[in-house]
Amino acid sequence: MDDVDLAVVGAGGAGLSVLVQLDRRLRAGLRPPTIALFDPVHRRGDDRTWCFWAPAGTEGALDAAVHRSWSRVELVDVAGRSRLLTLDPLRYVMIRSSDFYRLAEEAVARLGAVRVTGAVQEVAPGRVRVDGTDVRARWILDSRPAAPALPANTTLLQHFRGWSVRVERDLFDPDLPVLMDFSVPQPARGLAFGYVLPSTGRRALVEYTQFSPARLTDADYDAALRDYLRQRFGLGPQDYAVEHVEDGAIPMTDAVHAVRIGPGSYRIGTAGGATRGSTGYTFAAMQRQAEVLAAALVAGREPQPPPAYPRRHRWMDAVMLRALDRGFTPGPELLVSLFARNPPERVLRFLDGTTTPVDELRVMATAPMLAMTRASIGDVAARVTRRAHRGGRTRPA
Repeated sequence: MDDVDLAVVGAGGAGLSVLVQLDRRLRAGLRPPTIALFDPVHRRGDDRTWCFWAPAGTEGALDAAVHRSWSRVELVDVAGRSRLLTLDPLRYVMIRSSDFYRLAEEAVARLGAVRVTGAVQEVAPGRVRVDGTDVRARWILDSRPAAPALPANTTLLQHFRGWSVRVERDLFDPDLPVLMDFSVPQPARGLAFGYVLPSTGRRALVEYTQFSPARLTDADYDAALRDYLRQRFGLGPQDYAVEHVEDGAIPMTDAVHAVRIGPGSYRIGTAGGATRGSTGYTFAAMQRQAEVLAAALVAGREPQPPPAYPRRHRWMDAVMLRALDRGFTPGPELLVSLFARNPPERVLRFLDGTTTPVDELRVMATAPMLAMTRASIGDVAARVTRRAHRGGRTRPA
């Protein structure tokens, strides 16, 4: 194929978000850059669900893909006590992958992007090698998994399985999702919670999630979901139909990712540091990066991704991860106490990495001080040791 202005390697959430945001900015008749989109898989169905926080009415380019949004959520502690959280001015937004892929497909067509479904063997500055052939590109955005520039001191997984269930009577409250229900049995290391996103009174996505070192077996996830549906809603297996299953694992780590591959070539998405280390949140950061990249492309500038999170947030992630992983504080107790002692909006922005330093100090003041102090000291010691092993070299941006 001919040379292109932009090569997007990986047609998942990160790569497609750039094209959706770019399409939004080019509808005034501006000429789009020439684009090649590389991925051996052409995604179309419901393989995942993305959720994020946003001020009401600011979904922007993604508005047509929004399935549901909520202004309130429910939080349940380990004893089963429920707390109603009003999110104003934020909304909790749910996007199904099928709707997002449809929106992205429309953007790909309007932009005239060429899909290349071969296997990518190599990405180097100025070129992408696919099935033994080089395609030259002025700029490259690569979302494929990549090793971090600096390894982690602490690593957990946010792993989950979700069932889209249908029942025969109105049972779910479509106006009130369950953000975290910690009344499920807790693992020896990390934390676990139930999660409910209702579409109607009779349909909901019900998930079981753990923050822990390793995934469970399929049988363990299914047993946890059956137990939760029985405990929370009084449902036996004969009382519901499972219409769809989705699962996955998101890295929660204080590893440092290098965004720049070389001249004009960058990593985006999780490979570029868009996954928040202490929460696993990714989608909102991908959108923030995609907006900046799209604006640069429209202006004819090099699409250089901005840092997904400030450096101070990477430090806070490392401290919180260490506290959870080492058991310095029970995870459910930590999160419930943050919501109990702060406005929900402040905690949600903190978890998403968009707070100001003043708000961060306010949140930190409500965290268990002894546990966080122990975690901070341990993190400093780990950083010193890692730096010594690397000969004193500093961390990449």
